[in-house]
Amino acid sequence: MTKGVGGSDASTELSRLEDRLSHCQPIPEASLRERLDGLRDRMGKAGLDAIWLNAGTNLNYYTGLRWPATERLVGALVTADGGLTYFGPAFETGTLEGFMRLTAPLATWEEHEDPYATLAGLDDAKGRLGIDPTTPLVTANALSHAWPGETGDAAEAVLSGRVCKDAEEIALMQATKDATLDVHAAAARILRPGISTREVTEFIHAAHKAIGAPGGSTFCIVLFGPDTAFPHGVANPKTLEDGDVVLIDTGCAIHGYQSDITRSYVFGEPTDRQREVWDAEKACQLAAFQAAQIGESCSSVDAAARAEAERRGFGPGYALPGIPHRTGHGIGLDIHEGPYLVGGDDTRLEVGMCFSNEPMICVPGEFGIRLEDHFYMTPTGPRWFTEPSRAIDDPFG
Repeated sequence: MTKGVGGSDASTELSRLEDRLSHCQPIPEASLRERLDGLRDRMGKAGLDAIWLNAGTNLNYYTGLRWPATERLVGALVTADGGLTYFGPAFETGTLEGFMRLTAPLATWEEHEDPYATLAGLDDAKGRLGIDPTTPLVTANALSHAWPGETGDAAEAVLSGRVCKDAEEIALMQATKDATLDVHAAAARILRPGISTREVTEFIHAAHKAIGAPGGSTFCIVLFGPDTAFPHGVANPKTLEDGDVVLIDTGCAIHGYQSDITRSYVFGEPTDRQREVWDAEKACQLAAFQAAQIGESCSSVDAAARAEAERRGFGPGYALPGIPHRTGHGIGLDIHEGPYLVGGDDTRLEVGMCFSNEPMICVPGEFGIRLEDHFYMTPTGPRWFTEPSRAIDDPFG
């Protein structure tokens, strides 16, 4: 039996987990104000007089206000001259004020009113408006029609500020990733023949809560045997049998910052074929890590992983059996955010960029192996958030 896999149960493992996240503090208000100052500087260079930040992670990043996007218009108007006005439904006033991190005026609209016309009637609604790139099309169109001046895409001004993470952001992600790795190890120990993916998923959700993630799992993928060749799962997942490859991909969040870690191993004794593919996956992950150097392109990191896969008889390129998807993605307040470690993304690596490293190898009809850890860029090169899986016989070291 693979070391660290099986031999326990859910109640025992939940009782062993300790809170890893309650000590974490949200991004300080001073840092939020610095982010807004940077945004206003980029607005000036882009010729924008105002930017609409829609409810979601961009609103959270720049103001600290966490609010999900829905059909009701919620967000903030940021102006180049230093203004900040929150905007939302009048009946949500008390709730919105309770979630504010930065104190600023709140403009509201009643349910029977046109929110876009109300927004366009504010004193700061003038000049050229840049629209948050995550704004739904129906909302962006309505804003463009109602706004008294010209409107345009604010993607560069908004998103470029989020690409390189500071020490506070990296610390929050370090905490979530360490916590999720503990959950992975606990989940491996509860495995037994006949266990369902649903039971494992429910355990992982409870385990994430036990280690201090308020919302439990942000997401969870659990796959066994041939199902593991499908990167994001199947409609009717199988139960666990001896000799199956196990793939678990999950994460959590604290103060909005995400973890996302995948482990693949065997329930039982690995076959020679399973060892071959697992070792190839680990080599591809290492090749990508070593290629991630300051000034190199994101696409070159992806190319390094594929070159190693091809050297071992997989591919070429995105062909199967081989690596069907990108090597990695950026991470922060969103689980997946730019830039991406993929062919065609020639963004140059800079200090503070954070990425997943997961050049998954899929063998249709057999199994798939995905080893996913994350790294962040330092002046001297990449640094792992979590140490990669040690060996197929000892995945948690």
